[in-house]
Amino acid sequence: MPCPHFRLRAMEAELLLATNNKGKLNEYRELLAGCGFRLVTPSDKGIVTEVAETGNSFADNAALKARALAKASGLLTLADDSGLEVDALGGEPGVRSARYAGDNATDTGRIDLLLRRLETVPVGKRTARFRCVIAIATPTGQVKFAEGKIEGLISLAPQGRHGFGYDPVFFLQELGKTMAEIAPKEKNHISHRALAAADACLILKDLK
Repeated sequence: MPCPHFRLRAMEAELLLATNNKGKLNEYRELLAGCGFRLVTPSDKGIVTEVAETGNSFADNAALKARALAKASGLLTLADDSGLEVDALGGEPGVRSARYAGDNATDTGRIDLLLRRLETVPVGKRTARFRCVIAIATPTGQVKFAEGKIEGLISLAPQGRHGFGYDPVFFLQELGKTMAEIAPKEKNHISHRALAAADACLILKDLK
């Protein structure tokens, strides 16, 4: 006889996560646990749709991906766009965070460019934030948004081995550490993506 847990899992609706990145999938599985959905990826569904991130804001890009994948799959779809905003650079790299040093640049290359552009900026003026916007789209094209952000400073040099992207230079004053110096489990409680996911979970529960 099937156990109650199996019956509960069988009843969960599918939520398409608009990425095939295994790291992001695992992170969202933890962040959205208890929201009542089973996460699947485009590759799980045989979908090969590529969506160009041509928007002028994180919300624009998240909505573009969510709408396109929801239409292609017929499933409720969650997409996000996130990045780093540095005040001394007028909000750069912003929506270009992943492409800041060119399409094929590494995380190290992007960090090196960022630090070079901040060489003359004193520590107290290196204020920045990580921002994440989640878009949840229905197959009919309706979209709802959730957002999270976390404030910090850009450090003078990279520190820490956890995380990815700009984490090694994003210094959290209240913890006295960079994002890359805190354990992944702790990061999943305080990060911009975690904060956005908490609001997204409320939206998802309303859509069930």
